[in-house]
Amino acid sequence: MLAIWYGGTFDPVHDGHLAIARAAADTFTVPVTLAPAADPPHRAAPGADARQRAHMLDLAVAGDHRLRVDRRELARPGPSWTVDTLHELRSELGDSAPLSLLVGADSFRSLPTWKHWRELPRLAHFIVAGRSGGGDLAQLPDTLAAEASGRWTTDPAALATRPAGCLYALDQPLRAESATAVREGIVAGDPAWRAQVPPAVAAWIDAHGLYRVP
Repeated sequence: MLAIWYGGTFDPVHDGHLAIARAAADTFTVPVTLAPAADPPHRAAPGADARQRAHMLDLAVAGDHRLRVDRRELARPGPSWTVDTLHELRSELGDSAPLSLLVGADSFRSLPTWKHWRELPRLAHFIVAGRSGGGDLAQLPDTLAAEASGRWTTDPAALATRPAGCLYALDQPLRAESATAVREGIVAGDPAWRAQVPPAVAAWIDAHGLYRVP
């Protein structure tokens, strides 16, 4: 069975994150694992620390059998490099198990800046959540376009037939949610931010006074 890994800061998790995860789960008919990144070692923690961000993810996915939370990057010392996580997952799943990374189009476009990025397609497929029509994937950096050439597929089932190496564009309608907008709305005292996150997450942010200081 295809395993789908969706990493990120999730600071905080919002409805846009969940829409992408659920779309992938529905398209590939498998659960999606959401994995919060550890606190960065080179600067202050994000608006919420890793423990708080993971707990908000727990609240967000509660009751949805399609979504799971994995805390392994919080327990591992040092920076949370995706390549290290994929090697760890490979050691657990085996070399022949299908594994995919779920990423947004902006993250995918930045792939050449990731540690050992050319190694990643040999470890996992990529499911790239772009806007409907694929316009945000039409112009990739030259080095990434060359690496991606011949890897794209429009068949979701293809990702389950091999362990890694395919690219699949998961079309998503344009959504307004963003973690930055949520944090800025909280600082500004604008209650509209609550419509961008699950009610349980909004209540927990309020109860713990998160993101009140910019």
